[in-house]
This record gives sequence, structure tokens and C-alpha cells, in this order.
Amino acid sequence: MPPKILIVEDTASLALMYQSYLIPTGMKTQVAATGAEALIAISEFDPDLILLDVMLPDMNGLDILSSLQGDNQPQVIVLTGHATKEMAIKAIKLGANDFLEKPIEADRFRITINNALKLKDLKQTVEKYQAKYENGRYFDLIGSSAVMQSVYQIINSAASSKATVFITGESGTGKELCAKAVHQASPRAKKPFVALNCAAIPKDLIESEIFGHLKGAFTGAIANREGAAGQADGGTLFLDELCEMDINLQSKLLRFIQTGCYQQVGSEKEVKVDVRFVCATNRDPLIEVQAGRFREDLYYRLHVIPVSLPPLRDRGADIIEIAEALFSKISKEEFHPYKGMAEGVKHAFMNYNWPGNVRQLENTVRNTLVLNDAQWIELDMVPALPNTPNPAPLTPQPGKTALVNNNMPQEAAAVVNPISNSLSNMQEIEPLWIIEKRYIEQAITLCQNNIPKAAALLDVSPSTIYRKIKSWEELQA
Repeated sequence: MPPKILIVEDTASLALMYQSYLIPTGMKTQVAATGAEALIAISEFDPDLILLDVMLPDMNGLDILSSLQGDNQPQVIVLTGHATKEMAIKAIKLGANDFLEKPIEADRFRITINNALKLKDLKQTVEKYQAKYENGRYFDLIGSSAVMQSVYQIINSAASSKATVFITGESGTGKELCAKAVHQASPRAKKPFVALNCAAIPKDLIESEIFGHLKGAFTGAIANREGAAGQADGGTLFLDELCEMDINLQSKLLRFIQTGCYQQVGSEKEVKVDVRFVCATNRDPLIEVQAGRFREDLYYRLHVIPVSLPPLRDRGADIIEIAEALFSKISKEEFHPYKGMAEGVKHAFMNYNWPGNVRQLENTVRNTLVLNDAQWIELDMVPALPNTPNPAPLTPQPGKTALVNNNMPQEAAAVVNPISNSLSNMQEIEPLWIIEKRYIEQAITLCQNNIPKAAALLDVSPSTIYRKIKSWEELQA
């Protein structure tokens, strides 16, 4: 798009002359003869640069300059036929990029405008890279570990395309922040980012939430409503907890993804939108496909660019980076005079396995700051964290004859029958996978078939259990 130039000049002949100077550059121009017209044009025309005459019939041009506020304001070049040193200084202090005195020759006019536009581009480039890469951050994602750098690289490579990004990871690992990073790094960054949690909406309403509805389409539809698909036109639609979506709605979602067209509930009219899809789930989607809870064709349509977010316990020193960022952020929200963490706190954070991931860490930080006024956070101020290393694998270590997870919380011991550590004869020896299978199945049964709850008690991710169930089926086939 060519740059847009707003010329604020009350003398018609001068305004036409300035426009003629810019014709060879291909820039788009608009003229405002008064201050009132200029204020309207600034909001509607959205110029990249304003040529601003100081002496206007209804107000001083510097008043318009002082009204421009915010990070993404246009460049301003002040024009006047009565220049003084004091006026020039005032204009620069108010944010003007340059100052030109009438009459202005064409070459200097064009050079001044080009320089101002180059400066605007440079500022935007610097701000973009600062937002992406400052202090181990990638937009709102935090972490300098190798696994996160790999995630950043995938997002950066995929951002410019329209390909669907499929994010997987345990609950609390930051899947929505990852989806926002995909949006912010893309050419759609200035368009809407619309997030929809498929698990939080009743299945009877989710179609309306995605596609919208017309008044009277169903009981309670008292007005027309635009759904998430329409709101995200030109931008990004993030479907969180996608595997929770009702299987009957998945076929309509598949058609929408394939064609970009949908029908509102109660309407026969087809609507076409330009939407980039980002999806996320804390389940293993292939297990869901095999169980018949997720359409295989929809899976392959969406699973174009997979991004797997690692659990917090696998991110090493990222735990401290994230904790520092959370302490700084939440201390401002809570008006807390925070200065830093003691080494004991860092050690405890690094040695805890964080089953709730970043969400649990954030809650721990907030709890600590709310209940303690000290500037330095000591270990005794932090809610009790079990002094345990990362969770032990479910498979026994060499030399052990039974499956025992030494890091299992007490809640697990209460619901899972212990396995004997002694064997009286060779006939009692069983394959390890059978012992593991029996142990996990007991946990699932006692948790009333709630696999995420059983996984939390066993200190593993739900996806680990889903993968093991799949492997057991293959072994028994």
C-alpha cells in the first residue's frame, strides 16, 4: 500500500501545489482546509504522515499536533510562513518530526517527507523485534530454553502462511499465548484474534457461538448474533480444547475450514470469511480419533503445522525466568514492593515438578505476593511445595521388581492399591507392561474414568496415559 499523506492547508493553491509535488512518488493524498476537517480526516483517512500548517482559520495547528497521542501516531511535518525559533522548538517538543518554512521547493519537500516515512518504518521495525525477542521472550511467551527456542522457530516460520497450526500440550502450558504469538507474528496482527474454548460452552450452544444465529432461531435467541467466525474475519480464530467439540458439529466445522463458508443458525444464507485457524488440545488427538470421538478427516485437515508445548518441568531455567516475570507483573497489579527472590525460592521452584504448569506457578506467585508484604521473597513465604525432583517414569528402574513412583503424591497412594515388592517364585513374575497397565487402570477406575484426574495423581500428563493405552491395545492385538 502506498503511504497516505494528509495535507492540512487552508490556502487552496498551496494545497494543490503540495499534491502536485507528490504525484511522481505515487503517494495517496487528502486535503483538509480547517482544523475540524483535519481531526475528522485523521480518524477516517488514517494517514502515515501529516503536513500541518500552523495558521488555520479555526485553530492553531499546534493544538492538533498536541492532540495526537499513542504509539502508532502518524509522522508530522509542520509548515508555516512565519517561522520563529520558539515555534520550531515547541513543535518538536510536541512530537513533530520536522519543520518547513514557506515557500518550499519541490525537491526539499519530497526529501523531507521520504525521510520522515523512513523513520516511521524504522521505529515500527525496532518495536516489532523488541516485542518478539526482548529478554528471552517471543511476544507473550517467556523462556530461553532450547525446547522453547524450537517452538519460537516453528511459529516464526509458520506465521506468514495461512496454514492451520495445531497446538498440543498439558493444561497450563500456555497454549493460548502460543496461539496469540502465531497471530501477532503474522500479517493478520492488526486484525481480530478471537478465542473460543470448546470445553466451556454447552454442546447445544457451541454452533451458535462459532457461526452465530438469527433472531428467533431457537428459544432464547432474542436478537441476531454474529459468531466467532464472523468476528474473526480477516484475522485468526483460535479453537481451544478442540477435542471436546461434539462429534456432530465437527462435520460443519470441517466444511467451514475447507470452503471458508458457513451458515448462521436459522439462516439459509451462506457467509464467506477469510479466517486463519489455530487449534489446541491437552489430549492426544490420535487417541481421540481411534476412540471415535474426533473425526479423522478433520484431524488431518487441521494437523498441518503441529506445535508441541513442553511441560514446565522439562524447561529447566525457564521456570525462574517465568517466575521473575510473573512476580514483576503481579506485584504491579497488587501494588506490592517486589525486588527479587531468595536463592532458596529459586531452588524450590526448580526442584518442584509443577503438575499444573505455568498456571500453577502463576497462582503460587500471586498467593505469595498477596499474603506477604516483604520486598524480597523468602522460602517460608511461598506456599508449601513438595521437595521433589521431576516425576519418576512409570517404568521401573533396573533392580526394582514392582512399579512404584517414589514421587507420587499422597493422594495417589490413597486411591491406588499398593503392589507387592516381594516375589516367592518365578511363576509370579509378570511382564512390566502388564504390571504398569494394571496399576494405571486401578487409578483410572478409582478416579471414575477421569483420565486427566488420574494422570494428575500419578504425576504424568494425560497424553502419556493415552499413549500407553494405545500401546497396550497393540500388544494385545
